[in-house]
Amino acid sequence: MLLSLLCCQIGCARSTDSSPMKTILVFGDSLSAGLAISPREAWPMLLLDKLRPISSHFRVTNASASGSTTEDGLHRLPRHLDRPIDIFVLELGINDAWHGVPVETIRANLQSIIDQVKARNPNVVLVVVGMQFPLPSSETDYMTTFGKVFGELADKNHAALVPYLLDGVAGSPELNLPDRIHPNAAGHKILLENVWRILEPIARDAAAK
Repeated sequence: MLLSLLCCQIGCARSTDSSPMKTILVFGDSLSAGLAISPREAWPMLLLDKLRPISSHFRVTNASASGSTTEDGLHRLPRHLDRPIDIFVLELGINDAWHGVPVETIRANLQSIIDQVKARNPNVVLVVVGMQFPLPSSETDYMTTFGKVFGELADKNHAALVPYLLDGVAGSPELNLPDRIHPNAAGHKILLENVWRILEPIARDAAAK
């Protein structure tokens, strides 16, 4: 009897421990890759500390690449679609804007990325990370149109929206590398909070399923 009880307890523990892992894939550029800082200090990896109190069954994959454009993203994406994705965080576009890529091209590339992810993961939860020009530009119309793309994509695809990743960080010498564009380790902690405000309820809902 004692042996049977012990086996039952072990079986229950194993059943609990074998809960399916939830994968969060962050697909971005240098703002998510953590240019010139330790990868562990980049905001996607800092997510793990936020997720741990909710559930131990989250896996965060940071599939970001410094310098990546939306076109680069289309080329990089297929190798990340071999495994299921529960939450897909899309942060691309600002490098296209620096190079003056037409906004409609940026929009089309981002939509294609979303379509491919949804085709392989019909129940995926999408998070679109909004961007604006972190530095002034004389091309006001382009800047305005570019800034609207992310909200429009989020609405179209029923995705959650992080309004502006660099909110509270852009232009601050204390929170950026000397280039005044890329956040330092302290800046990434604020980026994390900007994302977490949107991601927290999504993560709690995913953990409950």
